[in-house]
Amino acid sequence: MSTLEIKDLHVEVRGGSNSDEAKQILRGVDLTVRSGETHAIMGPNGSGKSTLAYAIAGHPKYEITSGEVLLDGTDVLSLSVDERARLGLFLAMQYPVEVPGVSMSNFLRSAATSVRGEAPKLRHWVKEVKQAMADLEIDPAFAERSVNEGFSGGEKKRHEVLQLSLLKPKIAVLDETDSGLDVDALRVVSEGINRFRASGDVGVLLITHYTRILRHITPDVVHVFAGGRIVASGGAELADELEEHGYVRFTQPAAAQ
Repeated sequence: MSTLEIKDLHVEVRGGSNSDEAKQILRGVDLTVRSGETHAIMGPNGSGKSTLAYAIAGHPKYEITSGEVLLDGTDVLSLSVDERARLGLFLAMQYPVEVPGVSMSNFLRSAATSVRGEAPKLRHWVKEVKQAMADLEIDPAFAERSVNEGFSGGEKKRHEVLQLSLLKPKIAVLDETDSGLDVDALRVVSEGINRFRASGDVGVLLITHYTRILRHITPDVVHVFAGGRIVASGGAELADELEEHGYVRFTQPAAAQ
């Protein structure tokens, strides 16, 4: 059993023409995700959902000004990005990056070697990858293509879930994995996430704008994000309320604070 604990997390982001300029994005986030749980975070653009994901993963653009992020009691904020991954954290990015010159097959095996602590035995690894690609309806030819180079949005998201299934993290943070997917790709990606959830004691933090992915992946808890913090939590019915009425009743009080 694993537990991700986020305690009173405050985060700033630096950018713009003045490199010293900082804008506070997260304003005290408290959240606990345990193995066997799926938490959905919903909220409008600019509310801080993706900032939370990248801060957990260790993106250098985001500066933690106070608070804690603990995985099984270990302070991940003191760790490098790769150390966080080896500890069991996984981030599926909203906009997966292209890595020209590095084949998917080499990338996946190198990542698995790093996370597992030893290189997978080749015969078993090839079988494992082929099965995972077949489950996600990925053409085997993609294994020799450069990472995400020339991939469509749906292809990139399938490959994010392919990494998820092969690396088997303790806690998966999925940042708008449904973004840009057509109905068929949404089905395939959702089925892949559900297989991961069923594979063992794992936790999922699913960030999304819309309820359509939640028709395929049933969350245990839905959180509403507004003004850089969680302002409401509830069951799956909360997502239906947001679909019908929007975020207005949450964003107006958050803006007034």
